[in-house]
Amino acid sequence: MSKVSYYTAEGLKKLRDELNNLKDIERPKASQAIAEARDKGDLSENAEYDAAKEAQGLLEMRISKLEETLANARLIDESQLDTSKVLIHSTVKIKNQTNGAQMTYKLVAQSEADLKTGKISVDSPIGKGLLGKSVGEVAEIQVPNGIMKFDVVEITRE
Repeated sequence: MSKVSYYTAEGLKKLRDELNNLKDIERPKASQAIAEARDKGDLSENAEYDAAKEAQGLLEMRISKLEETLANARLIDESQLDTSKVLIHSTVKIKNQTNGAQMTYKLVAQSEADLKTGKISVDSPIGKGLLGKSVGEVAEIQVPNGIMKFDVVEITRE
């Protein structure tokens, strides 16, 4: 059974656009590649045909996975979320107790995570450790080389 994932309007639009691209553009291209390879003769020794069929299978698998993700996706109205605790779609400023470094992350669904833009998954170790914390609390997060402690400095919605 699949689990429900929560998305921003932007995240859902991105998923839908990708699905539409795969169905409307990539699927016909895959069918065309198979047809062209089939026209080249004996299918038992046609590597191009085998490659085209395999590519089509991978494409159909990706389409199926996206459809399942969208079926279990829920849109979050960020204006209704509580800012007293860290929740999905919270923007959290944390301070590393060891070195004093401050970082700001937005907690998002796994498929929206992008560390370059400061978006981390709620399923990541840091995301899980921050969920439910309030400003002033310490999040103790288990990482491969021990436990890291972070002070929750600020929680906002953007």
